[in-house]
Amino acid sequence: MSKLRRQLSTNTASVVETKSLVDIKGRTGNLYESIAIISKRANQINIALKEELHNKLEEFATHTDSLEEIHENKEQIEISRAYEKMPNPAILATHEFMDNKIYYRKSDTDLFS
Repeated sequence: MSKLRRQLSTNTASVVETKSLVDIKGRTGNLYESIAIISKRANQINIALKEELHNKLEEFATHTDSLEEIHENKEQIEISRAYEKMPNPAILATHEFMDNKIYYRKSDTDLFS
């Protein structure tokens, strides 16, 4: 089991809970900045999960030219179902953000001044 998958299974509850916008805003002082940080982390998690899933499914892939030889592989189906049951990357990123597990920094230049 990969490091990311172990982290997902141990750090998140299976129940989605409502987060206070005031608490989210309190981390950075700006709600939109907090949401931008969470969304960037969610994209990182999503990319890592997709790469891991494709690598695992590639192990079972058969490279044939004939469509008649394509068959369902039970291992592939089980792996896909396990990834489908994982929490949404946005939920995971929000948990990480609220637990102060995300490193972020402001840029030195303000683009809108």
